[in-house]
Amino acid sequence: MIENPITRQRQKITVRGAVQGVGFRPMVYRLATQLDLTGWVINATDGVHIEIEGETEAVETFLERLPLEAPEHALIRELTSALIDPVESVKFEIRESEESHSRSTLILPDLTTCPECRRELLDPKDRRHRYPFTNCTHCGPRFTILKSLPYDRPNTTMASFEMCDKCRAEYENPLDRRFHAQPNACPECGPQLALWNSKGREIAIRDDALRAAEVAIEDGIIVAIKGLGGFHLVVDARNSEAVTRLRNRKHREEKPFAVMVPDLRSAEQIVELDDTARELLTSRQAPIVLLKKRAEASGIASEVAPRNPQLGVMLPYTPLHILLMQDLGFPIVATSGNMSDEPICIDEREALERMKGIAELFLVHDRPIARHVDDSVVRVVESELMVARRARGYAPLPIRMSCKMPPTLAAGAHLKNSVALAVGQEAFVSQHIGDLETKPALDAFHEVIGQFEGLYETELERVVHDLHPDYHSSQWAKTRGLPRHEVQHHVAHIYSCMAEHELKGPVCGISWDGTGLGVDGTIWGGEFFIVNGERWRRFASLRQFPLPGGEKAIREPRRTALGLLAQQFGIEAALERVDLLPLVAFTQQERTLIGDAIRKGINTPMTSSMGRLFDAVSSLAGIRQIMSFEGQAAMELEWALPAIPLQEAYPFPVIESNGNEEAILRFDWQPLLDALLADLAAGIDAAIISSKFHNALVELAVHAAKVANIQDVAISGGVFQNRYLTEQTIRRLREEGFTPHWQRQVPPNDGGISLGQLYAASFIQR
Repeated sequence: MIENPITRQRQKITVRGAVQGVGFRPMVYRLATQLDLTGWVINATDGVHIEIEGETEAVETFLERLPLEAPEHALIRELTSALIDPVESVKFEIRESEESHSRSTLILPDLTTCPECRRELLDPKDRRHRYPFTNCTHCGPRFTILKSLPYDRPNTTMASFEMCDKCRAEYENPLDRRFHAQPNACPECGPQLALWNSKGREIAIRDDALRAAEVAIEDGIIVAIKGLGGFHLVVDARNSEAVTRLRNRKHREEKPFAVMVPDLRSAEQIVELDDTARELLTSRQAPIVLLKKRAEASGIASEVAPRNPQLGVMLPYTPLHILLMQDLGFPIVATSGNMSDEPICIDEREALERMKGIAELFLVHDRPIARHVDDSVVRVVESELMVARRARGYAPLPIRMSCKMPPTLAAGAHLKNSVALAVGQEAFVSQHIGDLETKPALDAFHEVIGQFEGLYETELERVVHDLHPDYHSSQWAKTRGLPRHEVQHHVAHIYSCMAEHELKGPVCGISWDGTGLGVDGTIWGGEFFIVNGERWRRFASLRQFPLPGGEKAIREPRRTALGLLAQQFGIEAALERVDLLPLVAFTQQERTLIGDAIRKGINTPMTSSMGRLFDAVSSLAGIRQIMSFEGQAAMELEWALPAIPLQEAYPFPVIESNGNEEAILRFDWQPLLDALLADLAAGIDAAIISSKFHNALVELAVHAAKVANIQDVAISGGVFQNRYLTEQTIRRLREEGFTPHWQRQVPPNDGGISLGQLYAASFIQR
C-alpha cells in the first residue's frame, strides 16, 4: 500500500540584510495569516528569524512570496530555509527580539518622510497635525537614534519616551503601519521643540517655537536648527546681508552653501533638472544634489554660491523641515551647524558653545541624537549617481565584498575621513567624518570607531591605514597593537573603485588627486597602476615638479604655477616672467623669498600631483591665485569650460623608458605648458585654455590605458569629481574598446579611501 505524501511541514527561515525597522515583521505576519500558517517571527542581531508551519503548498507559496513582497526599503542579502519537525503550533505571532552571537544585520540609514506621514502632518483633523516627529515603519530616523542592536526602542534614543495608549495600540497592531515603528510618537507622548536664545534661555515651546523661529528667519536672523543628524545653520537664501553675515561668522569665505527649497517646483525655478536629478531629489535619501543654476534663476542671493555656476539643492526630508519650508515658502540656506572644517554639532548644550557668535537663536528638541550624520552630497555623472559626500540616507549601508574577511577596520585618509569595518562579507563604510585637523574632528573619529565596534560587538583582528606615518588615522592604527597593513593612498583609490564593482584584476588604475605620500617618499597624485589582487605596480606617472612652500602651495595655486615654470625654464628665467599672472600675484619680496627657497630646495618637495597641475593651469589662466577652500582652483577651471567644448587638446607625450619594462613612464607636461603659454601670449580666452587642458587629460588617460593594454580601467581620485573630465574619459575609453569603471556608492575623493584600504587587505588573507 502506498502511503499518502506528507501534506504538512515546518520551515526555519533566516533573512539577513536591511530587514529591521522597515516593517518586515508585520509583512511576514500578514502574509502568514493570509495563508493560514502558524509559527513566529523575531528580530535578532543577525537579521530576522522565522518559523512557519502549515500545509506544504501554503508554506511553499510563503517562501516564494516572501522576497517578492518585502517592504520597499528592505534589502535582503541572504535568505535561507530548512525543513524542521512540526510542533503543531496554533497561531502565528511576533515575538520579542532576541540576542544572537553574530551582529550582522544591516542598519538602515535615516529615511525621508513617507507620503502617508506627510499627509497626516498637514491634515488639521489628524492627531499628528504639525507634529514634527511624525514617522512610521516606512520612514523616519534609524541610524541617528540607534545605540545598539537589535533595532528595538529600548536600544534607541527614544527609550525614555513612554508611548501613550493610542501610540501603544498602533505599535502593537500587526496590521498598522506603525507596528513596531521604534520612534513612534505623537504630540502627547513624544519629543517636543523649544526655541532658545543664544544664552540657552527658553523663549517658546512646541509649535510656537517653530513659528517664532520662522519669523526670525524671515527677519534675516541666523537660526541653528537641530534636525536628524545634527544642527543646520539657517538663513533666508534671498537675503544677501544675512548670508554674508553667516559667512563672516562661520569663517567660510567663498565655499558654496547648500539650499533647501520647499518642493520640486521651487527647485526647477533655480536649477536645471533632468530625470536623474528629479529622481535623486525626491528619493528616500533626499541628498544635496549639485546642479547647474538656471540662467534666469532669481531669488537666490549671489553670496550663497559666489561665482559658482552650480548650486547644491535639497528638499525637506523630515517633518520638521517640511513644516518649516511649507510655512516659509522660500529657499533657505541650510548648512552644517559647525565652524568650517569641524564635524556637525549634535547636542544642544554643546551647540550653544560651539556656535556661540554664529547663531542668534536655537530651535532645539529633546530627542537625543546618537551620532552625527551630515547631509549627503551627490551629483549626476553619465546620467547616474556619483556620491561626493556619503552620509545621511546612504551610511551605513555596506558595500558587498567579493569574499569574507576577518574583523578588520580601515582608518581612512586624513582629509574627508571615513572609516570602514569588515564584518564577514560586508564592508560598512561610516558616515563622513571630515578633515582630521581639529580636536572636534579627532574626537568624532574616535567616537565613530568606538560606535562601529560596539554596534557589531566586533573584536578586531587587524587594522589597515595609509602609508603616511603622520596622519592621525595612521597613528591611531599603530596604537591598537594589532597586525597592521599599510596601503598607499592612490592605490587605495583604485581598490575602492574595484570594491564597488567587485573587480579582482587585472585592472588598469588611473588615480588622480591632490597629494599623498608615495612608496618612494615623494608626493604622488597623478598615477597609473596595474592592479591584480594584492599585487600592484605603478607603471606610469606625471613628470614631477616642485611645490614651493609645501603645504602653502596647496592653498596658493600661484606657488604651484611658479614651481612649474621654475622646473621648465629654471628659477631665474621663471622669476623674470612678470607678464604672467602668477608672478603678478606676488610682491617683489615674496618672489625673492620663494626664489631662494626653490634654489636651495627648502620646503620645496617634488610632486607628480594631477590636482596641483590643475591648480597651476588655473593660476596661469588667471582664474584663481589663492584658494579659500580645497579644490577651488580646479573647480573654477572646470566652470570656465565653454558651453560647447572644443575638440582640440594640448599635447601630453610620454617620456620613453628606454626599453626598461620596470621603469616608470613619465607623462611630460612640458609641451602642454609651452602650448598654454603660447595661447596666453596670443590672448586666448581662459575658456579655450580650460577646454584644451581637459581634453589633453582625457587623451592622456586613454593613452595610459593603451600602454597597460588591460580591458578593465578603473578611474578614481578627487580629480574625477570633475564631471566633464569623467564623462569624456568614460566616452573615449569606450570608443577605444575599454571597459571603464568609476565610483557611485562611495566618493572618488578621500571619503572612499577607507573602502579601498579594506578591499586591498581582503586580498592578503586569500
